[in-house]
Amino acid sequence: MEGSLNELAGYRIERAKEMLAAAEGNLEIGQYKTALNRSYYAVFHAMRAANILKGFDSSKHSGVIAFFNKEYLKEGILDRKLSMIIKNSSFLREKSDYDDFFIASKKDAEMQLEGAREFLGAVEAYYKQYED
Repeated sequence: MEGSLNELAGYRIERAKEMLAAAEGNLEIGQYKTALNRSYYAVFHAMRAANILKGFDSSKHSGVIAFFNKEYLKEGILDRKLSMIIKNSSFLREKSDYDDFFIASKKDAEMQLEGAREFLGAVEAYYKQYED
C-alpha cells in the first residue's frame, strides 16, 4: 500500500507541475484570472500530494488545507510561511472565479505564480525523501 501512496503523491506532484505550466501560459497571454486559478490549483495538488503521504485525502478544499496546515506547517515539517501562500492563492482564486467584477492584475498573477513555484518546490523537496 505504501508504494501506491508514493506513486499517487508523485502523480499529484506532476498534476501540480501541469497547473504551474498552464498558469505561466495564461500569464503570458494576459489571462490573469485563469493564471490565478491555475496557480492555486498547483498549490492545491501539491498539498494533496503531501497529504496522501500521510494517508489523508479529502474531496473538500477546506479539508485538504486544514490537514496540510495541521500536519506539515504546525508541526514544523515545512516552513510556516507557506500558509500565507495557501491563504493568498485561495482568496485570489475565489475572487477571480466567483466575483464577476473582480479585475485580476498582471502583478497579482505574477505574485501568485511565484508563490505557487515556491510552494511546489518545498513540497517536491519533501516528497523526494519518499521516492525510491
